[in-house]
Amino acid sequence: MADKPKLKDPWLVAVWPGMGHVALNAGYYLLSKLAMHVIAEYEAMELFDVEHVEVKGGLITTGHRPRNRFFAWTDPNQKHDLVIFLGEAQPPLGKYRFCQQLIHFAQQLEVKRLFTFAAMATQMHPEHESRVFGAATDAATLEELKRLELDILNDGHIGGLNGVLLGVAAEQGLHGACLLGEMPHIFSQLPFPKASQAILEVFTTITRIKLDFTELAEQSRLMEQQLGEFLSRVEQTMGAQFPGREEEYAPEAPEEKGLAAEDQQRLEALFEQAQKDRSKAFELKQELDRLGVFKEYEDRFLDLFKK
Repeated sequence: MADKPKLKDPWLVAVWPGMGHVALNAGYYLLSKLAMHVIAEYEAMELFDVEHVEVKGGLITTGHRPRNRFFAWTDPNQKHDLVIFLGEAQPPLGKYRFCQQLIHFAQQLEVKRLFTFAAMATQMHPEHESRVFGAATDAATLEELKRLELDILNDGHIGGLNGVLLGVAAEQGLHGACLLGEMPHIFSQLPFPKASQAILEVFTTITRIKLDFTELAEQSRLMEQQLGEFLSRVEQTMGAQFPGREEEYAPEAPEEKGLAAEDQQRLEALFEQAQKDRSKAFELKQELDRLGVFKEYEDRFLDLFKK
């Protein structure tokens, strides 16, 4: 980890890949709109293995372990700064130890509150508004979630690091919560930005951070339209009604194709814009997602947030 930065009563948000890209999409949106910058990287090399190697043009290159980075935003009102932890993957083993080390670093930063984002898969229709479910590490935060009229998770479990991290936080006496955005179960493998927006609307209400949701709302509208058209075709073809049997309606993954020259040029132009103005970075991410190449450009994208 890097030297401890000076932050004003910081709050921490931790996100990892998961269903519908809900948590990561919300995290990337905060990074872009708040023009955050990298403050530290957590190696955790011993907890990750190399799962595959890359092959390009017939040549094999060494695979890389997932990266884990911290980004910071300075609150202009000097109430509380914001730190985002963005992990590229969850460790297959050692999740509890990983979270202990993450909380230890958070305590070094003197983090006051902790949030994780996640998805909640239900039988909702894509056209409906996403609800936000919540669970807290302490009674005071739970009461706050209730005042916001969130759907409280009274029983059950939260899988993965989204839950384990808050369990470790509770052991250390940190106040925190998991915010889960609702998404359709049958589309759990597809991006669902509406759930990301629902989470961020609650989060910005709690933090009193002003955030422009224009790009995320447009992304949500387009995805809702695409999923609605897909469901209509399914119902016409198979005579089924939503939600039906999930396994029958999983759309096929798009075929991988190389980038056309005009797409490459557009990406380079967007990278140049985002380099000059970080608030433009989410527009770039939307285009990378649309082209299905975000993973190939992820490191370069996150390098935009270096100081």
